[in-house]
Amino acid sequence: MLKITKLLIILLVILGLDGCGYQPSSRMVKKVFDESVYVEVEIDSSEPENAPYLTDEIRKLIITRFNGKIAPKEQANNVIKASYKGTQFIPLSYDKYGYTTRYQTIVKVEFTMVTKTGKTIIKTITTTTQEGISESALETSTIRIASIRAGLEKAIDAFMAYVSALGAIQK
Repeated sequence: MLKITKLLIILLVILGLDGCGYQPSSRMVKKVFDESVYVEVEIDSSEPENAPYLTDEIRKLIITRFNGKIAPKEQANNVIKASYKGTQFIPLSYDKYGYTTRYQTIVKVEFTMVTKTGKTIIKTITTTTQEGISESALETSTIRIASIRAGLEKAIDAFMAYVSALGAIQK
């Protein structure tokens, strides 16, 4: 009896998703984006010590989110340029001595994408994350970088959602 109930629930979920016209966002992205991609990254001069890390991290995040294969610029069907426009840290709380104990990280990224049809899409995305500060300077630096990475990840996810929505409205 339990197996029949589980099977019936699974069948209803499948029919419900299929019947409502649901399609995963990866299918919508494929309407705008082909597999081969060239990723160009620009890093704001305010982060010179973290530029190599941020460049690699942005490339990795874009390629994994779009399931693309890296190609030389001349052979790529798509070009995505991510311009890291910097990070702003805003203190949110202080301890009794006036030191910051929690801050908000604001990350701004501008994406420029040339689609497989040759259309250029430009979208600027600003994200926020919140982090606590450790008493250790080394840990605080690590938390700062992790906060920037989390903001970049949110920005790339938001850009993918934007591209997916564009794919959904295309015929």
